[in-house]
Order: sequence, then C-alpha cells, then structure tokens
Amino acid sequence: MKIITAILIGSFLLFSCATKTFDTATELLNYIQQPEHDYLQTKTVNGVNFSILYKPTDLLVDQELTGERTALKIDSLRSKYEQYLYFTISMSKNNQELLTNMARDKQRFGAMVNQLAFGMEEKVHLYTPQKDTIAIADYLYPRMYGMSGSTTILFVYPRDKKITNQEYVHMTIDDLGLYTGDVKFKIPTEIMNNEPRIKF
Repeated sequence: MKIITAILIGSFLLFSCATKTFDTATELLNYIQQPEHDYLQTKTVNGVNFSILYKPTDLLVDQELTGERTALKIDSLRSKYEQYLYFTISMSKNNQELLTNMARDKQRFGAMVNQLAFGMEEKVHLYTPQKDTIAIADYLYPRMYGMSGSTTILFVYPRDKKITNQEYVHMTIDDLGLYTGDVKFKIPTEIMNNEPRIKF
C-alpha cells in the first residue's frame, strides 16, 4: 500500500511540474493572459491601469520563425531567446494610450514622449527580495500614434540566477507624472523556470 501511495504521489508531482505545451502561439497567449496562471498581473491606481505580462521564450521564437520550421532553426532561436526574460508593461488611462491623454498639453506631451522613448530604464525596476537590482538589457517602445488602447513597452532582462533562484521577484514602475506613486508587483519565478512551450 505504501508503494502504491508513493507511486501516486510521485506521478502527481511529475504531472504538476510537467511543462505545458500548446499547439499554437495563440493558444499559449490565451493561457498566459488568464490571471490565475500568474503570467499576467494588473492594478489600477488613480485611474491608470497597469498590467505586467511575462512572455515565455517560445512566443519570441514564434514571432521570428519564417519559412520552413526545422528543428535546427527552432533550437537555434530558443537558445538565442532563452538567455533573457521578457515582460510587457501596458499602461492606459480612460482606455487610451498615456500620450493620448496629454495631447492638449504640448509640454507634458513632449516630456512623456521623451520619457517613454529614452528614459524608462530609470522608471522600471526589477529586483530580488534581497533588494538586488537586475540591470535591464533592453526595452522597446513602439509608438502607436493613438491607434492602441494602451501604451505597451517590452522590457528585457538577463536570465540571471539572482532571479531564477528566488521564489519571487519584485517589479516597480515609478510615478510617470500621473500621480500614481510607485506601483509594485510581486512576480513568482515559477512562471520563468517552468515556461509553457509551443509544439512547433
């Protein structure tokens, strides 16, 4: 009886830790956009909506795959992208991009454009429970010119053991002049250490 119980427990643990796989990028994206899976976190502060979405490696791989999807090409792209952690931060007010809300104030509009394009590494911070700050590798702010319902920026960090060896990390967004104060998120590292994959 003890052996059977041990086998059942072992099977449960193996199954619960197994990497989830999806047939398409759309299925994977739908999965991570459900808050109960911890990849997406949202907060609303002073009328500003914030969301952080952790993007698994295979979503980046899928975006770059063109032509024939060979195992060699897939492995090469996975090796390239899995060295980093990818987060998209989206911010909106009145269901609009942040810049749209400032269009009538040229000074504030110009300052916000400059902040979003060149200064976000000073406004967004990723750090461990021990307060070790992880230096940003890069970030990408695509101008949408009012065509989107939110301002969305991709942040890239090295896949550092300072992060992956923790149970969770913190990400904060400093006040961008919207009177929100610093907005803080607690992100479990399990989502980075056991990423879902796509069956390419």
